[in-house]
Amino acid sequence: MNELFSLKGKVAVITGAAGVLGGSLARHFASQGAVVAGLVHRPEQVLPVHEELGPESVVYACDVLDLAELGRIAAEVASRMGKIDILINVAGGNVPGATVMPDAHFYDMNPEDWQKVVDLNLNGTVYPTIAFSRIFARQGSGCVLNISSMAAYDALSRVAGYGAAKSGVSNFTKWLAAEMAMKYGDKIRVNALAPGFFIGKQNRSALLNPDGSYTERSLKVLAKTPMGRFGYIDELNGAAQFLCSDAAAFVTGVVLPVDGGFSSFSGV
Repeated sequence: MNELFSLKGKVAVITGAAGVLGGSLARHFASQGAVVAGLVHRPEQVLPVHEELGPESVVYACDVLDLAELGRIAAEVASRMGKIDILINVAGGNVPGATVMPDAHFYDMNPEDWQKVVDLNLNGTVYPTIAFSRIFARQGSGCVLNISSMAAYDALSRVAGYGAAKSGVSNFTKWLAAEMAMKYGDKIRVNALAPGFFIGKQNRSALLNPDGSYTERSLKVLAKTPMGRFGYIDELNGAAQFLCSDAAAFVTGVVLPVDGGFSSFSGV
């Protein structure tokens, strides 16, 4: 592999490391020679994730909304590994109560669930960045990779809270890219991926009928996707590796779609 794309020897902190996307990225980065520090939500997830990532890894159970705990982990990882090169903020997800289904109304939405989905996706990205980017500022180098969404590109039906939160992630990514570069130097970069449509645990019932056939929502998505299919979760790995590698040394403030063309096609 071209050395510019290499992750060998880099220390990568990945939140949501027990999830589908976070787990895929964590395993990929470990397979490419990175030392992965995985953050998971529940203590019982620590051992299985550590076994998947290998003995060089470290795994912590942590609430990504707990700044004090995040700061403690950041200091421990930096001390143990001697540095931190990469932070990937994957922790997030939707909350059913912040979703407005076709037979419901905006006024039926639970404000508490709206707050939960905004906290989880937006503050769950901002708070780890506060904790770990302090290390980058001291080092004068580092890379933050956030996870946005197609729901930040266009307002998708149903996912009101999730879309608003992910729009915030995209805006925060661009803001922080400028802030870090201007105040701490050109070796600190901040970018995001905007995944298109991938069938996972959270959206399976929205995209697949019980018999495995596509729902009406799926057919609408595929009609606007030039590649005509859903993505495979490992198809995000290469884009993430590029943005976190030295090959992207002059790339910052970018929200990169990985979507089969969904964001570029009007449908006509």
